Formats: sequence, C-alpha cells, structure tokens
Amino acid sequence: MSTKRDYYELLGIERSAGQDEIRKAFRKLARQHHPDVNPGNKEAEDFFKEINEAQEVLSDPQRRAAYDRYGHDGPQGGMGDGMGGASPFGDLFDMFFGAGSNTRGGGSGGSNRDGHDLRFDLLIPLEEAFAGSDKTIKLTRQEGCAACKGSGAKPGSSPTRCPGCNGSGQVKHVQSTILGSFATVVPCTRCRGEGLIVTQPCETCSGNGRVRATRERTIRVPAGVDTGTSIRLTGEGDAGSRGGRQGDLYIVINVAEHDIFKRQGADLYCEIDVPFTTMALGSTITVNTLAGDEKLTIPAATRTGSTFRIRGKGMPDVNGRRPPGELYVIANVAVPTELNDEQKRVLREFALLSGDEGASRLGEGDKGFIGKVMDAFR
Repeated sequence: MSTKRDYYELLGIERSAGQDEIRKAFRKLARQHHPDVNPGNKEAEDFFKEINEAQEVLSDPQRRAAYDRYGHDGPQGGMGDGMGGASPFGDLFDMFFGAGSNTRGGGSGGSNRDGHDLRFDLLIPLEEAFAGSDKTIKLTRQEGCAACKGSGAKPGSSPTRCPGCNGSGQVKHVQSTILGSFATVVPCTRCRGEGLIVTQPCETCSGNGRVRATRERTIRVPAGVDTGTSIRLTGEGDAGSRGGRQGDLYIVINVAEHDIFKRQGADLYCEIDVPFTTMALGSTITVNTLAGDEKLTIPAATRTGSTFRIRGKGMPDVNGRRPPGELYVIANVAVPTELNDEQKRVLREFALLSGDEGASRLGEGDKGFIGKVMDAFR
C-alpha cells in the first residue's frame, strides 16, 4: 500500500472541491514552498513536488476519478479500467519478450535505451505571464560523452559483442513441464541487456557513455500561461545510451500571486481608491493595467464597491484562439484622513446645504467628520 499523503489533505481542500478551489489552494502553497523562494531547503522542495503532483492529478478529471476510486495504488487485480490501471498481460509480455518502456532495438545490434524525460519548474511574475517572455534556465542532464562518442569504450577501442547473448541483449530459457515446454526471454545479466560489453572503459565517463553536464537554455514563455501550463522541449532531456533517443524536457509554469491583480481564468480583478468627490460628481480617471494606462469613466453618485469592466484587458489566450479576458475594476471611495481648516469649512457648508442639522458639529464626537462622509458614500 502506498505511503503517500492524501492529495486533498496536502492541498487542504475538501474532496468535493471544484477546479477553482484546487488552483487557488495550489497557488497559495506553491508561493510559500517553491524552491526558488526556499533555496537549499530540501523539505520545502519535497513538499512542493508533492503538492504539484497532487494538483496535476486532481486537475485531470479522468486521473482524479481513478484516484478517488482507487487511491495512490491504482486498481488492484483485474485487467485495468482504461484509466491507468495495470493489466496482468503487461507482465506476461515482459516475461516472454523482454519488452521495456524505454528500450528500443534488440537483435544483433544490441539494445538502445532512450534517455529520461526531465522536468523543470519555473516561477514567473504575472506581468511575464501576461506579456510572454524569454527565460534563461540552468539545466543539469546526462549528455553523450564527447571522448568516446557515447560508446563507453576507451578512445581507440570499441565495445565487443556479448558472448552470453550473442549481442541480442536477451537470453531464452526453456522449461519443460507436464503441459509441454515453455520459453521465457529475459535480459542478459552479463551485459545488462545491452548486447555489448566494454572491456576497456572510457576514463571520462567510466564506461557509461554519458556524463552529467549543466547547460543554459533560453526558452520562450508564451503570453497567457497559467500555473500548471507545461512547455515541452523535444530532445532536451537526458541523452540515451548506445544511440538511444534523447528524452524531452518539460517546463512547468508557476505564476506568482500579484499584489494588485487577482486572476480568475482569463479575467483579472483589481481594486482602486477613488476620491469621494469623484464618486459623488463623476469624472474620468486613469487606471493602471498590465497593458498600460486606460481611461475609466466614473458616473456621478457612484457607490463604493461598484465594479466596472474594461474589455479585452485581461489575460490573453495562450493558444491565440480566443479573445483576451476582461479586467474588472472595483472602485472604493477614498476618504481623506487629514483635512485643513479651509477644506473642513467648505465641507461643513456642503453639509448645511444638504440639510444636515448637525453640520455645525461635524468633526466632533465619536463618529467624527470622516466617518460621516464615509457613511454618506456607502
């Protein structure tokens, strides 16, 4: 049985949580525990990997349904349910044919093993998610050894065909029973299924044919990405062995929370403070958006908390197939906290003209002048 923690418990959500709740919970935890925020903290790095795995599974309806039904271990017994469940036929094929998920080739040419796919988590600000950006990352991966050209053999020598399997990488065992003879094919233990033996190992890679190297890569992050967006770079993963295919690199995007703008899908929300005189009389103000300054008309007698929509100033569609989202601006009245004597006099006259019998006492008492003005615009 798996010892992994429950995905819902990791994200701190109910099992009935919707996709928005899952995304919000993940973003909140990712911002606190991302490796870039906690450099050198192994515990934070491990926890970030756990919550990222949790949101990937719970964000996929089919994988979530399988997890809700079977948990981490997946369906036990049977022949699979079409959603990742293992079939007993897989073991039978492996036993009789020696098939491997990352192995190609065979026969007299030996075995070519494909390189592993790699994952890189990239944290970016909302501004870069909006406009797109070029990011340079440092990646450590397995690369083909330049000294031996990936063969694993010392320069000037070559690997030899394995005598145990005659270069096939596989050995057949025949067993006689009362039901007849059964043949099983298994990887050759002498050459570890590669079909070749290195008698004089390369000193640079110790006969492995590959070495670890750190490289810089510049990638293009398209506009409109969101947390969980994955960018695949073909052939940028680990190098394969013995001529195997190089793995791929997956860049997984995490968008940091913004101090001003809140994102909901393709739409953005922000709150602004507007002078109470503008809210009362109406005017045109300038609003800062991710796309630049925009003019917004505030009608007269606008109440605090009123929401205005600026079309097309939300997040762009990452695939460019849909129009951009909207920007929703919530206007809150900004009441001055300090007034000079002249400002108070003018506002008292305004109160008298408005029929406020207590205008002469404004600014005194428990409520105070500012409190009364605030109440008037609420």
